[in-house]
Amino acid sequence: MKHHNREVDEMTNQTRNEVLLEGIPVGAPEPSHENHGQLFYRQILEVPRLSGTADRLPLLVRQTQLPLLKEGVPLRVEGQLRSFNNRSGPGRRLVLTVYARSLQPGLGEPVNRILLAGTLCKPPIYRRTPLGRSISDLILAVPRSYGRADYLPVIAWGQVASQVCTLEAGAPLSLEGRVQSRVYRKVAETGPEERTAYEVSVIRLLDPEDEP
Repeated sequence: MKHHNREVDEMTNQTRNEVLLEGIPVGAPEPSHENHGQLFYRQILEVPRLSGTADRLPLLVRQTQLPLLKEGVPLRVEGQLRSFNNRSGPGRRLVLTVYARSLQPGLGEPVNRILLAGTLCKPPIYRRTPLGRSISDLILAVPRSYGRADYLPVIAWGQVASQVCTLEAGAPLSLEGRVQSRVYRKVAETGPEERTAYEVSVIRLLDPEDEP
């Protein structure tokens, strides 16, 4: 599939949390949980990057959507990036999934776009790589219905990192970015483990008048 070089579909900012993905489903869907009598499944979607590597992103889909999932066949997903704390096992771990509001056959062009607007939970953590590149790590609280919110890890690079590093907790922030996966190794009681982290990488900051 060729990476898209045109504008993707228009997305609203009613929830201030809009994700548009297109990629390839990998593996079979696995049962996740039941909520209000509805069964949900977890499916991995592989979205290629321009670099040739791929992000492997977790989708949360309803049982009624399963017929639309076909391994190896391009799939377009519109939804929201959701978070919850996994309290099973030692400590707490923030789990991110893309809640699939709608699924459609793919157009054959990889897409990975997210629009967020929320408030910072704490001041950004600013640092530099060994090569001197600026990075800012943030946690963005994005409102959801019924008084709930999603707490989303965000990473900004270069000039954008320098722009946001002086913001304080509670500051509003709107951005356009991509959802990415990152594999890392963690030393657990049973030895080293390979884990996958998910985060939003900022492409650009948005002014209110810029939001679609």
